[in-house]
Amino acid sequence: MVKRHIRELCPQAEALTLPGPLKNAGFKVNIIALGDVGATLMLGLKLLGGGLIDSIGIYDMNRNALERYEMEMNQIGFPFASISGGPALPEVKILSESELFQCDMLVFCASKSVPPVGSGQNADVRMVQFEANRKIAAHYGSLAKEADFKGIFAVVSDPVDPLCKEVLVSSELAPGQVRGYGLGVMNKRAEYFASKDSRFGSYLTEGRAYGPHGKDLVIANSIENYDDDLSRELTRLTVEANLRVREAGFKPYIAPAISSGAISLILTLKGEWHYSSVYLGNGADGAFLGIKNRINREAVETEDPALPEALFLRIKSAYENLCQIK
Repeated sequence: MVKRHIRELCPQAEALTLPGPLKNAGFKVNIIALGDVGATLMLGLKLLGGGLIDSIGIYDMNRNALERYEMEMNQIGFPFASISGGPALPEVKILSESELFQCDMLVFCASKSVPPVGSGQNADVRMVQFEANRKIAAHYGSLAKEADFKGIFAVVSDPVDPLCKEVLVSSELAPGQVRGYGLGVMNKRAEYFASKDSRFGSYLTEGRAYGPHGKDLVIANSIENYDDDLSRELTRLTVEANLRVREAGFKPYIAPAISSGAISLILTLKGEWHYSSVYLGNGADGAFLGIKNRINREAVETEDPALPEALFLRIKSAYENLCQIK
């Protein structure tokens, strides 16, 4: 049986490195925009980031939102922590635009428009947002360039992978510094369906997620015993999961903000394995592809097991489609 590797997608891909190794703790994380996703992500970092993150900086065009969250977030914590030395949670601070890049990780959650619930929008909602959001991403990418930013630029806004490319080009940061966070929730959605249907049970221990946070997502029921039909069915269920939430009358932002956002960002800072999008390319030729990876000190390490041909070709098609987005 023919086996293929992700590195074959772009044999000349640049090595992904950071300007310096990750610290062990004491991180400063700044968040741009406190809409549904940004605010939920902030809460996740506040509750989960104790001992790892020292401060969470917040920036938004709505001053009232900033003041509200500064008060409420800093009223969350464990009792008697200052007396007994109990766990301290990160402090939340209001930022000016000039302070945005004084951090170890910048989290981009800005979005100009999200199709409203009940709008009848059945297309890939994420791609509908691209033209509006790419201008915002390019603006902050340019600011990162002016600031000579040395940290991680984390993109959470949709569509994650094309916006990462927009940031990379506008910022001229090292490719390893720009990362996309959309695949974490797709993995958890696949796990959700696998836990409810035994046909997909192998995903819980052998499965993998690849590709973009959208219609070209690739869910593999197993990389050991890949079944193309089962994998495509599980992929469809996963891709359409957000539509099921919208049909119930709600915007599907809680799970993405926590699974793709807060949890994956914390795993990134810890140098642990997680799902996020990394750059596969040489110069401006390439695309961001979601994959299991980690930062090992200052270098990005991607998982690259031998894959069945049918699975590799699905990932290859997703990557090539991402490369065509201009």
